[in-house]
Amino acid sequence: MNPRALLGTARRVLAQLRHDPRTVALMIIVPSLLMVLLRYVFNSAAFFDRIAPALLGFFPFLLMFLITSITMLRERTSGTLERLLTTPMAKFDLIGGYGLAFSAVAVVQVAAATLVSLWLGLTLAGSVAWLLIVVLLNALLGVALGLLASAFARTEFQAVQFMPLIVLPQLLLCGLFHPRDEMATVLRWASDVLPLSYAVDALQRTTTSAALTGGYWRDVTVVLGCAAAGLILAAATLRRQTT
Repeated sequence: MNPRALLGTARRVLAQLRHDPRTVALMIIVPSLLMVLLRYVFNSAAFFDRIAPALLGFFPFLLMFLITSITMLRERTSGTLERLLTTPMAKFDLIGGYGLAFSAVAVVQVAAATLVSLWLGLTLAGSVAWLLIVVLLNALLGVALGLLASAFARTEFQAVQFMPLIVLPQLLLCGLFHPRDEMATVLRWASDVLPLSYAVDALQRTTTSAALTGGYWRDVTVVLGCAAAGLILAAATLRRQTT
């Protein structure tokens, strides 16, 4: 890994985002607006306390997946990616630079959504820092899976089509709508291998426990490991030539 190349890629991606205010607004403002909508649609503080932490993790995961996969695909179709890969830059420097840039945006996104949720009355038994750790890792997971999905798409429409395949099954099986241990056996097995399940478990622990437990750290480790694996696979599947 070349730190100079990695940081140079991150700066270039952030410079591109700075000239695309609509995308920046989508990534930073929309999650906060969705939390406001959630709070007042159901108009129940108890329901908001139960579901808000999990959705604080899901919204950044979803948005970072979409934005990252589409942005990376544009780099490929415009020829920018192919030109970059003719330089001595390693694939992981490129992928890592994208991950670093979008993770920096995710920090702002997560901080804004969390502050808005706390202002709306979200009650946590644990520390806000514990919540932020999981939400940030979830955003990084979305970046990693978005970069990986972009390697298998040829158009932006195809990149969006990966959302029902990668994102929605995790939403349905993560335990947000129904306890995982009450699901059918096959669905429970599938849930056990999906990283979003562990993220939701960790987020729910922050609302019910005032002390860190081994289960929390296990969940955090799984999400971090899946994000790292996604970045490695994204680098491994990065093509040097467009098709």
